[in-house]
Amino acid sequence: MRWDHLSDDPARGGEPVLFGTDAVTTRTFDTPEFRGMTFHEVRARSILNRVPGASRMPFEWTVNPYRGCSHACVYCFARRTHSYLDLDTGLGFDSQIVVKTNAPELLRRQLASPRWQGAHIAMGTNVDCYQRAEGRYRLMPGIIAALRDHANPFSILTKGTLILRDLDLLRQAAEVTEVGISVSVGFTDRELWRTVEPGTPAPERRLDVVRTLTGHGIGCGVLMAPVVPFLGDHPDQLRATVRAIAASGATSVTPLVLHLRPGAREWFMTWLARHHPHLVRRYERLYAEGAYAPKWYQRRITRQVHELADEFGIGPARRGAARRIPVEPSEAGTTGPTQLTLL
Repeated sequence: MRWDHLSDDPARGGEPVLFGTDAVTTRTFDTPEFRGMTFHEVRARSILNRVPGASRMPFEWTVNPYRGCSHACVYCFARRTHSYLDLDTGLGFDSQIVVKTNAPELLRRQLASPRWQGAHIAMGTNVDCYQRAEGRYRLMPGIIAALRDHANPFSILTKGTLILRDLDLLRQAAEVTEVGISVSVGFTDRELWRTVEPGTPAPERRLDVVRTLTGHGIGCGVLMAPVVPFLGDHPDQLRATVRAIAASGATSVTPLVLHLRPGAREWFMTWLARHHPHLVRRYERLYAEGAYAPKWYQRRITRQVHELADEFGIGPARRGAARRIPVEPSEAGTTGPTQLTLL
């Protein structure tokens, strides 16, 4: 594994590898929820990551306690980052998880530094900090407690229901600083969910998270991502999803069309050829210009979702709430007019 000599290069996703080979301990656990998974425990040298091109982003700093993700979303843009460690970007990304075991103590120390100015910190922007591994390693309670104790504003984007375990900590933090929570639900179609996001909680369970958080006074928006062309973009599907989001009490809904960056594109297209071979040519045409769907398509989806949101009584995320919605660095500021609601 290529653990050393990786620079803090924007082309590598903006997150340096800040540990050496002598810091890696590899573990496996013979329990049903972790069978087939390998955990690489490391002691990181830094946990605060500055986002390249931050002037174009809704946030400047991130914290990522994990690399790799058991959610196994076939479209995940972060797959490519595993190649920098000589790890497989397909099944390896889903099952070879890097755990920064000292993340809470390291963050607390960095927040106490005189050089730290208390900037907003986004989490869940690379891989999900409430993925399955968090149930065993419990890094997020210490991270949230550190942010609470320093009254440092932060936001979390997740597909995980495990965030409810930390509800009391989130409420405490919200009393002293700005806390933004967003849950990612791109569609409510169960057949699509089972194949494209096989390691995640069901969409209705994620919306239960929204319902619970808002019921306890913590505003929670929904990042409606990804809207999957030709599989999840039918008007009836969009209506069903926005209706369910509205019923959950979400404070906002922000649509984001599927994008296919290198690493994710190859894995997704392999999945598509296996499950929906008749769509391969259509995808090749739609994404012929690069990682993003054409602007006309993005604008159409955004318009439809916003109209539905108005109909069901919820509004799209506005610029005033921008810092509350963490978006992956590769998504923000690069996709054209239809993504401006994220900025």
